[in-house]
Amino acid sequence: MKLLSFDIDGTLEVGDPPGLITMDMVRQAKHLGCLIGSCSDRPLSDQRRIWEMHHIIVDFTVLKHRLAELKAQFQADIYYHFGDTDMDHFYARQAGFHFVKADATVRQAWDSAGFF
Repeated sequence: MKLLSFDIDGTLEVGDPPGLITMDMVRQAKHLGCLIGSCSDRPLSDQRRIWEMHHIIVDFTVLKHRLAELKAQFQADIYYHFGDTDMDHFYARQAGFHFVKADATVRQAWDSAGFF
């Protein structure tokens, strides 16, 4: 079981600024059995609204500085946080997550099924 946490702004295509991770990529991860959700500076209500607008049922929404609490709530074999900033990297490492830079490299790996 993998847990995938996504920052929104600069990471997801629906962020401000838009990122390279598409909502279809998130749907694919959910379909493959991953636990998915967002970990962002945005208020939880905004995060939930984004997922609802795109008809994606997530397992969690959490504020970025509470990423460690998320790990305590879910049992997984591996924990990933996708983000685009040094703060994403900081919080991911602090919480014991693997940080994945949301850039063209991860997009290529995802598209070639190399991520899963």
